[in-house]
Amino acid sequence: MSGYAVVIPTLARATLADCLAALTAATGPRPDEIVVVDDRPDPEPGALEHPLSELDAELRARTTVLTSGGRGPAAARNTGWRAVTSPWVAFLDDDVQVGPHWCEQLAQDLAAATPDTGGVQGVIAVPLPGERRPTDWERGTAGLARARWITADMAYRTDALQQVGGFDERFRRAFREDADLALRVLDAGWRIRQGRRTTSHPVRPADRWVSLRAQRGNADDALMRYLHGPHWWEKAAAPRGRIRAHLALTGAGVAAGVLAAAGRRRAAVLAGLGWLAGTAEFAWARIAPGPRTRHEVATMLATSALIPPAATWYRLTGLWRHRGARPWREVAR
Repeated sequence: MSGYAVVIPTLARATLADCLAALTAATGPRPDEIVVVDDRPDPEPGALEHPLSELDAELRARTTVLTSGGRGPAAARNTGWRAVTSPWVAFLDDDVQVGPHWCEQLAQDLAAATPDTGGVQGVIAVPLPGERRPTDWERGTAGLARARWITADMAYRTDALQQVGGFDERFRRAFREDADLALRVLDAGWRIRQGRRTTSHPVRPADRWVSLRAQRGNADDALMRYLHGPHWWEKAAAPRGRIRAHLALTGAGVAAGVLAAAGRRRAAVLAGLGWLAGTAEFAWARIAPGPRTRHEVATMLATSALIPPAATWYRLTGLWRHRGARPWREVAR
């Protein structure tokens, strides 16, 4: 069986302790190395002592803690895998919990890998409440179970990572950096297969504005377009989302304001009605499958009005900021 290392980037969230406890309890061949990468800009010394106490003595002796300077999960993972010597690196997020037989199943996944296999993906399960319909945030998190190449649980051959230069550190959020890496690994001639090991990804608590902050990912989509072409969505089997509708809604809202300021009341009213109808459709599409509580409905109404202009802003600024983007290997060199 090929040896493997585990790399976990973290912001020292409370979930890290549960992640390490699950890894300790998993049966099967244990990792040769564990690297926990603290990605906070200025971490306090010893801040990870409590979660690391969840590891037993054997795994604790194999564990290294590094820092990456708050440059995002892509840079943190690069810091981690470049510090290991194992032929395989299994990346875990700090908010997942591996299954009880994860080590054994990972060993089987790696043993079944052909020489041209560069990566093996784990199976992600997102537990949802059974007594009610899931919220918009919970449904969004559940989508991780269908995502390809998600680094919540993804093993890569170290040789493949070295060949492509690792993760592109221009992806500063936990969004699209995994798809970008996988596409580059595939372009380099490697295969990526689906493994059988299972990992749980609980829905973490979030405030009502989390969906608004998530629109920052539209800038990463702009970078993906420059790096992998306009049809990168199809290559990565990624949902295209509503960016075109958001652009249209934002345009209608801006037009209504400009026309009103110019004294063209009739045209302004028509544009305003178009914005209102589009916003109402967007809000209902998010409200209908949810629990429809007062808090959820109020949140969906407020964020549905704000998401289109936020998504438009981040997409346009991303297109400008990443114009002329070069392949990551050239940038890294």
